[in-house]
Amino acid sequence: MQVIRTFALLLLAAFAISASAQVQQARGKATITYQGKAASPDDKAKATQAAQLKAVEFYYAEAGQSEAENFDAVRDKILANPDRFILESTVLAEEDSADKKQYTVAVRVSLNVANLRNLVKSNSAVAKAGRTEKSPLAFLFVSRQVASVKSFDDRVYKRVDETAKGSQSESSAQRGVEGESISRGQIKTNSSTASQSEAAASLSRSIETGGSTTKRSSEATWRLIPSANLSQVFTSTFSRAGFKVNEAALVEPYAGGQFKVSKVEDDYKAGNDLTAATLNSVVAGMRVAKVPYVALGTLDVGAADKDPNTGLVRVAVTVNAKILDVNQAIPETIASVGPVQYSGVGPSEDEARTAALKNAANNAARELTSQVTNLNVQ
Repeated sequence: MQVIRTFALLLLAAFAISASAQVQQARGKATITYQGKAASPDDKAKATQAAQLKAVEFYYAEAGQSEAENFDAVRDKILANPDRFILESTVLAEEDSADKKQYTVAVRVSLNVANLRNLVKSNSAVAKAGRTEKSPLAFLFVSRQVASVKSFDDRVYKRVDETAKGSQSESSAQRGVEGESISRGQIKTNSSTASQSEAAASLSRSIETGGSTTKRSSEATWRLIPSANLSQVFTSTFSRAGFKVNEAALVEPYAGGQFKVSKVEDDYKAGNDLTAATLNSVVAGMRVAKVPYVALGTLDVGAADKDPNTGLVRVAVTVNAKILDVNQAIPETIASVGPVQYSGVGPSEDEARTAALKNAANNAARELTSQVTNLNVQ
């Protein structure tokens, strides 16, 4: 029974993730001004269509700036065939203000996100280009997890300033009398001496303490997680966007020895950024291989926890990614995403991690291609 329950929860979670990726709900509201005593059916239909378009626009606005720009380019096509992109529409509220001659309606719509994305891609310059005109793009993404963290004790420096002052005085005086007398063949002498000495000393001391405490950030090292199936995700998304896509490992033999995938992986094991030498080698290698665009990034896997909704294991993945145009004299970042986090659930940590990585890869690749679409890259 427990197995069946777990399986059912897994199916529910998978369905929810899939549905949320392809179908999204959004709300919109519109007001029109009409002639006559009350809003006619045509007026109401016109207002409803305007509210539906507002809902689509609201969805794109929430999706981000690059997606909003894409909406502006395809607005007329959505208006021309709304049924292709709006699966269903529900009127939430309506108001007919006869005194103002205004009709207002609020709707909730279910959007066919897959068709919306396909519409945007079909409108891009790279998608319109012929096969031989499409730009090559190489990608290199690594999945990683923290292997070890080195922390440092605080370094404390103390300083003591001490000042001492002293003074001393001394005085001395001596007095003496000496005499001699001769009488009857005898010599008689006498003397007397008196001395006086005084001394005084004083000492003052002051101490001032100070110092500083230096804190050093922890240093993390990473281990790479094999994720060959993510290559299919990136290849599929970039290909649908209209690029000729290759994994960086396939480009390496044609890079004239300038570029090594292992160097990039080593840098990402040590930290979050590529060294200048490694980045320059990537640029040089892509230029030799005549690949004008390269996508680079990391997918960082977090610790597993329990999903409060399903009771399954949940894993979060943080994405940082960018696309470089190496055709420029100084390579230019033409698209970037992150840091942004996505999560996945499953009955085990491995399955939850796989789901999270796929979700993160899909969304990162989609956001990158949306930004490139706005630039009319071909």
